Amino acid sequence: MLTRGMVLAAGLGLRLRPITDRMPKPMVPVGGRTLIDRALDHFERAGVETCVVNLHYKGDMLRRHLEGRARPALIFSDETGELLETGGGVKKALPHLGHGPVFVANADVLWLDGKDPAMGRLAAAWDGERMDSLLLLMECRRAHGYDGDGDFLPDPDGRLRRRPSGGTAPYLFAGVQILHPRLFEGSPEGRFSLNVLFDRAIASGRLFGLIHDGEWYHVGTPESLAEAERDL
Repeated sequence: MLTRGMVLAAGLGLRLRPITDRMPKPMVPVGGRTLIDRALDHFERAGVETCVVNLHYKGDMLRRHLEGRARPALIFSDETGELLETGGGVKKALPHLGHGPVFVANADVLWLDGKDPAMGRLAAAWDGERMDSLLLLMECRRAHGYDGDGDFLPDPDGRLRRRPSGGTAPYLFAGVQILHPRLFEGSPEGRFSLNVLFDRAIASGRLFGLIHDGEWYHVGTPESLAEAERDL
């Protein structure tokens, strides 16, 4: 069982203004519950005991909001001085995440489980001998609040390839994954995206994907927030 994880909560939420003028994006309520509490609920159900939450925009407000939460136990990684993006944020938190595989989720996605919990499906599919990261994928045509061209094409064995330049792909990265700390060996210092490490893992054949079988929402704009509110 994976007992450690991280929620990436340091984004600015610029596209969700004016709502995020008064609160950090992870605290935006959807269906009466904040985005970050919904994510942490999934972590708790998956058996995660300790979770790192990184902080930047209105970080003190987010910290105060989460102080009353008992499970999972929370560790805050403060990025107030410098926003490190996804890769740099996880790298800074590595001392708290241990030496084995961990769950990592974006705070601006909302997912509903299908027949079985998505994080449990990821854990069951994880193979540390073959994988450095296992991404939850969502079919683009079923993704709420998403209008992009997709991210990945999975091979029959689950290995991932990027969509071709100027082309499209049927699946997007759903913002939930398992990664192993070895993915960060030789990684850049400071600010960088996890996409840098995804590309390295693709080159070595160690980036895999699992297709989500439930509902998925990207809550990135007031319009997509309203859609999620209607559905929930």
